[in-house]
Amino acid sequence: MCRFVIYKGTAPVQLSHLLTRPCHSIINQAFDSRLRLDHRRPINGDGFGVGWYDSVYDEELGSQPCIFTSVTPAWNNVNLTRLAEKIKSPLVFAHVRATTAGTLSLDNCHPWSYGKLMFMHNGGIADFHKIKRKLQMALPDELFNMVTGNTDSQWAFALLLSKLPDPTARSFTPAILQKAMLDTIAHINQLLEEHDIAEPSLMNFCVTDGETVVATRYISSRTEEAASLWFSSGSTFSEYAAGGHYKMSKTDKRENIIMIASEPLTFEKADWMEIRTNHMVVITPKMNLLQIPIMDKFYVPQSDPAALSRGTEFAAAKGFLSPRRDVSRPLEAIENHL
Repeated sequence: MCRFVIYKGTAPVQLSHLLTRPCHSIINQAFDSRLRLDHRRPINGDGFGVGWYDSVYDEELGSQPCIFTSVTPAWNNVNLTRLAEKIKSPLVFAHVRATTAGTLSLDNCHPWSYGKLMFMHNGGIADFHKIKRKLQMALPDELFNMVTGNTDSQWAFALLLSKLPDPTARSFTPAILQKAMLDTIAHINQLLEEHDIAEPSLMNFCVTDGETVVATRYISSRTEEAASLWFSSGSTFSEYAAGGHYKMSKTDKRENIIMIASEPLTFEKADWMEIRTNHMVVITPKMNLLQIPIMDKFYVPQSDPAALSRGTEFAAAKGFLSPRRDVSRPLEAIENHL
């Protein structure tokens, strides 16, 4: 079980306001989760990573993201604390890891980057060892050789890159990233079907080019819930009480901040809305948040009563979701198509 958080804002955020200061930050969640119950692995102590883009473009530095990873527990890494107090960015990916596949190494810590792109994953591809060779065969040499770790997640990133017209491009439209994500999920599902793998796969994928963010809450099942995923949006994200108590405030109709997280970063219920299972969330360069259904054989429309009765047992048993809770709560965001 892993956890991640995404921040995109019209103004840069100091990393400490996401990672270290909030009392329910992603780092504190790593050892003190309030939402998900993982009796197999109660802490996320198998490394972490944070990636960010520069606030102002510098030709010498380039447009690629900077990534800091470590195999030490995030809550006990003094370098992370120091960096978080001195770095600001308008787009941040952060991830804490509890190994489900792959060894404990820097190469297996999320996020990963390729050119302008950055990627991370929460979940697991069922019986990945059975489809790994077939997946690898679909990759061009350059993308095959860029994989340095041995997780299903990094191979999924390589597959996503192969679905892009040019993974080294200097810019990507939201539609291009959205299509690559859908094609990646479809390709993995096809391989799973070819190998008669019946166990559902949890594919909460995230990719960004520094301007657009595409994230999925997805499971290859019509009857089970996917790993949890939430979003929050507003004008400011700030501490309102001593002890790291933060909240999202909305002073006008504009969305200056959009955050996506495996688990809410605040205890304010009104701050967070749950993303529906088997949906994609797109944050456009203009800060529009779109929620799009992933229309494949595992999609159940909201008009179908079965959409409200997906089970939580599978994801809960793997530590990706708390057992039975209200997952039918309506979202403020309206489903849209790009």
